[in-house]
Amino acid sequence: MDAEQNHLLFGKWELNDIHVGDPGVRRYAQIERPTVHTGGRHAHQQFNKSNLSIVERLINKIMRGEENTGKKLSAYNSLRKAFEIINKRTGQNPVQLLVEAIENAGPREETVRLKYGGISVPKAVDTASQRRIDLALMYIAQGAQKAAFKSKRPFEDCLASEIIAASKNDVRSFSISKKEEKERVAKAAR
Repeated sequence: MDAEQNHLLFGKWELNDIHVGDPGVRRYAQIERPTVHTGGRHAHQQFNKSNLSIVERLINKIMRGEENTGKKLSAYNSLRKAFEIINKRTGQNPVQLLVEAIENAGPREETVRLKYGGISVPKAVDTASQRRIDLALMYIAQGAQKAAFKSKRPFEDCLASEIIAASKNDVRSFSISKKEEKERVAKAAR
């Protein structure tokens, strides 16, 4: 393999010129490493998952669910095809659009339950940056799976549409609507 291709994701997408605009997400959105299969080497420490590439973390989120459990190669190929569809539709680097989708789909505020006596009261709290990325990736993967379920559209097309819509902050996107729902509940609990 060529040394030039070692710095390309899927052998095509350049990772050096990706810009993370949100300063809260910047530390945890790992995009420098083009590896998408580390074999769980991050699991020996609690919060070491932030050292994983966000592309691999999205692949791991796609694998969750009943039908896709453990099918990493299938999830890998689906994401690779989705990135090609994104590039055809927009003409932009799909990794940059994924980063923008994560920035837009991560909720900034959520609720926790506090117990006072026998009463549980919701309280609004700021969401940690690492949790924002986890929730955004989960919402993107869930949105693509829900769109592809009992549909004639292939999963790759649904995933590409979800990433594009989330990067544009489109309210019709599943991930953006879930984020706004969580923030609306938190606003009511202030």
